[in-house]
Amino acid sequence: MTNLLRQLPQVDMLLSGAVMAGLAETYSRSELTEALRAELAALRAGIQSGALGALPDFAGAPFADRISARLEVRRRPNLVSLVNATGIIVHTNLGRSRLAPEALAAIEAAGRGHTNLEMDLATGKRGSRHAHVEALICELTGSEAALVVNNCAAAVLLSLMATAQGRKVIASRGELIEIGGSFRLPDIIAQSGAVLKEVGATNKTRAADYAAAVDDDTAVLLKSHTSNYQIVGFTAAPRREDLAALARETRTIFMEDLGSGVLVDLSPYGLKDEPVVSDVIRSGADLVMFSGDKLLGGPQCGIIAGRSDIVRSLKSHPLCRAVRIDKLSLAALEATLRLYRAPNDPFRRIPVLRAIAQTTSDLQARAGRLAAALTAIGLEDVSVVPSTAYVGGGSLPQQTLGSFAVTAALPGTAPDTLAARLRGCSVPVIGRIRDERFFMDVRTLTEEDLPHVEAAFRAVAAQ
Repeated sequence: MTNLLRQLPQVDMLLSGAVMAGLAETYSRSELTEALRAELAALRAGIQSGALGALPDFAGAPFADRISARLEVRRRPNLVSLVNATGIIVHTNLGRSRLAPEALAAIEAAGRGHTNLEMDLATGKRGSRHAHVEALICELTGSEAALVVNNCAAAVLLSLMATAQGRKVIASRGELIEIGGSFRLPDIIAQSGAVLKEVGATNKTRAADYAAAVDDDTAVLLKSHTSNYQIVGFTAAPRREDLAALARETRTIFMEDLGSGVLVDLSPYGLKDEPVVSDVIRSGADLVMFSGDKLLGGPQCGIIAGRSDIVRSLKSHPLCRAVRIDKLSLAALEATLRLYRAPNDPFRRIPVLRAIAQTTSDLQARAGRLAAALTAIGLEDVSVVPSTAYVGGGSLPQQTLGSFAVTAALPGTAPDTLAARLRGCSVPVIGRIRDERFFMDVRTLTEEDLPHVEAAFRAVAAQ
């Protein structure tokens, strides 16, 4: 062992050799140095563990190939496109909503050159970035005014900071939600500078509880849609209309954090309890906040819609600039919103809604095509089975969508190992493991995904 360790060359010696000189035409010296250090460290660890009994030929092509492979791995993008075969349509870990082709084209156009992001082309003077989508949001939601920031948590923070800083916000105990990453509504309220006043019980809160808590120091009556959990059984919650009436009577603001936010009715597809934004506005809410990258099917952003006087105060608040939406997201959002306009059918044009609206016969046919392709490359134990899909992204908890999945296995390979190998492919395939089998739910697979799945299995089968 000691002898082998002594034979390991210095990095500078390797860099001066002819083999590394050839790689230096493609890679920088700093890249080569880091790759060589990593390779020597791996060799050293192999010697010390007893797994390595001889050193490679440091002047040979195989060693150069190993260094080149390390460098190519380092040069790969960290953020890559992958195949979502989990059956979770809005998967937060996988980037939430797929964007429509129109949204992608809008991003490319906005990124390729300069834009009129903050210029009024009619007057040649400074304009507002909010103007590009405000009219569309108002048209689709029935609100008087609208504002877009970089996510829904920022929308809630800005709304509370601009309207309730130093004053009270009344909220139901049963609606003090926690969203992804352990961000909790009470913490956001505290950061806004407002004072939280909890009312009601975990399972039951009434409008009378809000009314009893209102005083001269109260600024906001806050309702939060529990989009990522359900309280069932002996429950009660105040009607929006009653809170709106109370807000008018007490000259406070009735505000609702909708979380996911949906612009169309999903009940024809068996999904209930997700309020449509226009219905919430119509019920009397002064301000609503919702996400752009969940059920709406657009880019990450937080949309605020409601009374024009309140939205105007938000636009002039200093925090508004700190949380503003960027031009690429704005372009994608505008293109997505336009797909909700007639004669477009958003359930055909917007990928998230199209995934929800798929028929079981279409899903079964797609599963059959994938299973046939995997069987043709020699995989064993391939089958099509009924499955359960979910909307995900903190939306519609405990509500499911019937689906089909393809299961596949490699002889002598555990499901966890197969999943890890598929994640390591040039286009990773992410599925789920159930009953000691690897499942790929086709509700989240498009026809364009199927060749990538086949290529990934070909690659892992050849390993």
